[in-house]
Amino acid sequence: MTQDQQTPGGQPAPQRGPSFGDSVQRVLREIAETVLPALIIVLFLNLFLIQSTRVQMQSMEPTLHEGQLLILEKVSYYLHPPQRGDIVVFRLGSNPSSHLIKRVIALPGDTLEIRNGRVYINGQLLNEPYESQPTYPNMPPQVIPTGSIFVMGDNRGMSNDSRSFGPVLQSDIIARAWVRYWPPDKIGVLR
Repeated sequence: MTQDQQTPGGQPAPQRGPSFGDSVQRVLREIAETVLPALIIVLFLNLFLIQSTRVQMQSMEPTLHEGQLLILEKVSYYLHPPQRGDIVVFRLGSNPSSHLIKRVIALPGDTLEIRNGRVYINGQLLNEPYESQPTYPNMPPQVIPTGSIFVMGDNRGMSNDSRSFGPVLQSDIIARAWVRYWPPDKIGVLR
């Protein structure tokens, strides 16, 4: 019926609203227009810029505790190499599905030595305010290879780190630990 048509009693025909199918189609289109771009943005952020992770072990205490939630950022190491003191997440070369979180202690070309429970870089005692205990075992001086870093956990007695598996290739670094967002009383930028 067109708008000019009338019912048999001479009254104008009632206007019909959109059908159920039209309503469902409109809602699905609105969801697609809203949710799909949001999912694409989240996927892009997660793949290339940031991601969330949960601390699984005690090797970074007292800085990080098991169960805390962190935001990792993936951009800075495209702009500059890792810096001493950075907390990084990396793939362990022998097991690519295993990710560890540790602190960068020595950089490519640095000479690292552990003597009497203390870490020396290029002959200078490393200032480690985050360290919770002495560092053992002693290690004779060794030069960190090009393209690698030497990492250790802050909880030296409970950390599986470069002292046991050697320097980490910079290409195995996934991200830098950036912000702790859980628990709420510990929210802050990591240092």
